[in-house]
Amino acid sequence: MSVPVENGQSRIWSPNGFLDNDWVPAPADRAVPDTGNFILPLSGYAALSEPDRSAIATRAGVAVEPGDDISPLLPYLDQLPLIALSFPAFSDGRNYSKAFLLRDRYGYGSILRATGEILIDQVELLIRVGFDQLEISHGTTLRRLDAGRSGGVRKYTQPAQRAENPSETYSWRRLPAA
Repeated sequence: MSVPVENGQSRIWSPNGFLDNDWVPAPADRAVPDTGNFILPLSGYAALSEPDRSAIATRAGVAVEPGDDISPLLPYLDQLPLIALSFPAFSDGRNYSKAFLLRDRYGYGSILRATGEILIDQVELLIRVGFDQLEISHGTTLRRLDAGRSGGVRKYTQPAQRAENPSETYSWRRLPAA
């Protein structure tokens, strides 16, 4: 399979491989499309009336920027089929925490997608904190994932949403030395 790596193109990757992207950004005028799955900015989703929100519940996702407060989403987590957390720069990791909170504390069980500047070094960490899908446009990252090389560290000293070994309990840290 050839991987598009031209500027601006992106592909959706999950631990099971590349996927078709069934979600598109909502138009800039914040109009809600009549058909298909779309992603609204958090402010646009929060501004919807209850009847409008209910009418689009199965096909509306929400885009969350690093500086956004996720508390307005909390009452609607069971209605949201997708939350897209943005990583506008490699060095901006604020949405790692939000992903972990959404999964661990708030029990969000639908698709959690990372978007933006996703590099190969981040892939394993994003999966560990609870992301299901990564929207990737970086050419080297696309080529490595297409070759089956997700990179990353394979041993961890902290628990996460998805442990490296599901049976791992980290109790070894509390055992007395032999």
